[in-house]
Amino acid sequence: MPKNFTTGYNIFFAAAVCVFWSILVSASAVSLKDRQEKNRQFDKQRNVLYATGLATPDGEMSREDMMATYKEKIRAYVIERKTGKVQDGIDAAGFDQKTATLDAKQSMAAPKNIAGIPRLPNNAIVYHLVDGETVEGLVLPIVGRGLWSTMYGYLALDADTKTVRGVAFYEHKETPGLGAEIENPKWTATWKGREVVDDAFKPVFNVKKGGAGSVAEDPHNVDSITGATLTSVGVANTVQFWLGEHGFGPYLETFRQGR
Repeated sequence: MPKNFTTGYNIFFAAAVCVFWSILVSASAVSLKDRQEKNRQFDKQRNVLYATGLATPDGEMSREDMMATYKEKIRAYVIERKTGKVQDGIDAAGFDQKTATLDAKQSMAAPKNIAGIPRLPNNAIVYHLVDGETVEGLVLPIVGRGLWSTMYGYLALDADTKTVRGVAFYEHKETPGLGAEIENPKWTATWKGREVVDDAFKPVFNVKKGGAGSVAEDPHNVDSITGATLTSVGVANTVQFWLGEHGFGPYLETFRQGR
């Protein structure tokens, strides 16, 4: 090492390199923030469309077409979870239910529940599937514990608030080839037409080990996933919880009364 490369010089040089790369990384993060936010919003829109059946994961619909379909067919609303009342002062486009749940100021400790949820957001988001001014269905975000992880998805119902239009799970860490089959379109397709509540609108949905019957013969059950009993039970518990009094039950009751 040349004599003029003193210890002080080496420290200064290392510090200068760190500062340079810190500035570069920070600038990149700032410049990409808008793009990242747009991608986050699109991911939500895409999964909502998957749940409704307006789009499928096969990649046949372009991003632009999905965004156009979402704009035409979906309306989002933030509601107060306890009362089901729409919160007109909160922008649904900028509301993130997952973030709100993790924020102690925007959430509360959950009562003991079958879905294994530790906290509940004070406000939640719901989506209306519309044809012009007519509401044809609802999409509800659902979250609960599986075998290994927290599972996130969307449940789409007809406007009767009891019949399933579709379901889409998009985030979890369940076992590949077993519990991870909750994402498999072949399995989620078996949900269509099932009824998640009884005639009194009490949650009764379940997954049935050994096979569920047809929609007409066995409307409240779907087949469990082979080799993934605990994940399947977690899915059923998640659906039942979010249709109940601590989930979207108050909103669904308000929606039915307004029809």
